Amino acid sequence: MNPTTSEFHPLAPSVQSVFDTVTARDPHEPEFHQAVHEVLHSIAPVLEKHPEFVEAGVLERLVEPERQVMFRVPWIDDAGRLHVNRGYRIQFSSALGPYKGGLRFHPSVNLSIIKFLGFEQIFKNALTGQGIGGGKGGADFDPHGKSDAEVMRFCQSFMNELFRHIGEQTDVPAGDIGVGSREIGYMFGMYRKITNRHETGVLTGKGIGWGGAQVRTEATGYGAVFFAQEMLAVHGESLEGKRVAVSGSGNVAIYAIEKATQLGARAVTASDSSGYVVDESGIDLALLRQIKEVERGRIVEYARRRPGARFIEGGSVWETPVDVAIPAATQNELDFDSAETLVGNGVRVVVEGANMPTTPEAVEIFQRAGVLFAPGKAANAGGVATSALEMSQNASRQRWGFAESEQRLRDIMADVHHASFYAAERFDAPGDYVVGANCAAFERVASAMLAQGVI
Repeated sequence: MNPTTSEFHPLAPSVQSVFDTVTARDPHEPEFHQAVHEVLHSIAPVLEKHPEFVEAGVLERLVEPERQVMFRVPWIDDAGRLHVNRGYRIQFSSALGPYKGGLRFHPSVNLSIIKFLGFEQIFKNALTGQGIGGGKGGADFDPHGKSDAEVMRFCQSFMNELFRHIGEQTDVPAGDIGVGSREIGYMFGMYRKITNRHETGVLTGKGIGWGGAQVRTEATGYGAVFFAQEMLAVHGESLEGKRVAVSGSGNVAIYAIEKATQLGARAVTASDSSGYVVDESGIDLALLRQIKEVERGRIVEYARRRPGARFIEGGSVWETPVDVAIPAATQNELDFDSAETLVGNGVRVVVEGANMPTTPEAVEIFQRAGVLFAPGKAANAGGVATSALEMSQNASRQRWGFAESEQRLRDIMADVHHASFYAAERFDAPGDYVVGANCAAFERVASAMLAQGVI
């Protein structure tokens, strides 16, 4: 089933024409269509309350990026061979502040994926209340298996074009899949050389010793768990004693596992593209980090070294019975069948750690079953929120400690939950965090667009 035309989510007549224009204009961008469809399906109540948004053509403008940049990235490998990749930067909306969003280096990157991520970023950033707009970028480059020198040459070539389009008050990229502190460092060094400016706030996700922020590495994973904690608290519960399934084994997954464990839960899974592991005694974070961050190995190594852990080749991590599920790998990883399995096994809470990891059909399954479901634009906003805190520290030449930074993150995630929860109630969808997050964020962006005129 095409997720953008899902029979589960028919669009209201007030927004159908906008969606039809998007699909006709860009017919080969399914991920982007899916992201737009999800938002349009949710915000009809806002448009009824604010007809001035319709009259001003806010939606027609919002679904079209303010600027799209695509460029060639040539680089030389260690054997002297030339490679050419394609780079992207989509600057979607600056109504609330400078464009803000990560850079993704992965073979799957294409225009549709970058546009879907950039569109989601508009609303995610709006929910944080940090005064940042939405953008996204990246390249179809795979850093895995490359030497440090090859990654450096690629990053320098990438920045040799990107530098023209970014700046502290214009567009502030960060990391994402395939882009960590190593890649940010190489790009920042090249930006500094080209521009002859030590413009620290032009990139976030930097090393602690040269402008980075405490808790930035942990923020997305921690933030998703803080959001889950807020969802449970509304119902008088906590994470204490809950079984948790986490997909992925990258940055978001590792720190979601860490924070869930610290709050008394037992995280029992981790995965990569080869399969997943189940560790009933709880994931050993030190071992997982050694394998994935130091050795850059496969998840099967965890089961080989950890007594009692099982490796399941292929399959779905969501076959594991749990109370809380945190999809933290990639888009559309949790589908209809997986959702039915989770519901059948008694899942209570699903919190998106990745960007749009749950298909529309799966979301519908959770909502029909009364499962608390948090969309990524709300639940994984911790990463970009802490990036904005890094920007604040860079601008003021301050450095905050870990405890202070974590408390600020916790407060922001509580605010995001509050805005989403009460917007759902205001728009007659109590408990629906998808509607709540989209409506709360859209109101903020649309109001700014209306005030600033047709631009």
